[in-house]
Amino acid sequence: MSIKGIFPIDKWDFKSESVLANLPGQEYGLLIANRTEKLYRKGEVIFKEGTFPDGIFFIVSGKVKKYKLDPEGKEYIIYVANTGELIGYHAILAEDRYPDSAAALEESTIAFIPRQNFLEAVRQSEILNKRLLKTLSHEFAVLANSLSLFAQKSVRERLALQLIVMREKYKVNFKPGMAVEINMSRDDLANLVGTARENVVRLLSEFKEKGIVETKGRKIIVQDVTRLIEIADYK
Repeated sequence: MSIKGIFPIDKWDFKSESVLANLPGQEYGLLIANRTEKLYRKGEVIFKEGTFPDGIFFIVSGKVKKYKLDPEGKEYIIYVANTGELIGYHAILAEDRYPDSAAALEESTIAFIPRQNFLEAVRQSEILNKRLLKTLSHEFAVLANSLSLFAQKSVRERLALQLIVMREKYKVNFKPGMAVEINMSRDDLANLVGTARENVVRLLSEFKEKGIVETKGRKIIVQDVTRLIEIADYK
């Protein structure tokens, strides 16, 4: 089922896929003039926190996790970027180092656009400037919501909410009534929720017993998204 009208998914999902869409030919040509593509294996690092950016990345296919490591080396996933999204451009615009790391969540094809091409396209394109500003504003709101989630919600509520969000991200050629498989390791899901793996496993078992989800190996199939929305208790 569609969750439109019953859950504000836009408050939890970046919408950068339209940034490069239908740019004027000359500006788009400049942007992709030296574009290269690379296939990243699951877990392969795309860029690391604290390093200087050489360019931006566009997800041609697949999914990417953006994360930070605490002093003990524990990973916290900040966001899962989907096919069609841009990553890594914030650091270039800020003329700073990467504020986080990125790695492929699954086998992914990623396009690299050199820094010089990106900055020149930004300089020449008023459309691109406006889209980036709008996208940055939206991403700030999404991250602010994520911070409030950790401060105000229980682990059970956080897991329910993240399953709702991941269900939307894993939709491919979706039709009403179609099952959506979330193909995500329990470790990655725990790092996204901000809890121990054991808690995620226990809660998934509870959800499974209640018919809310089904599991097939590492895959999670949401059977009752309405019940997840109730558990998430998001107002």
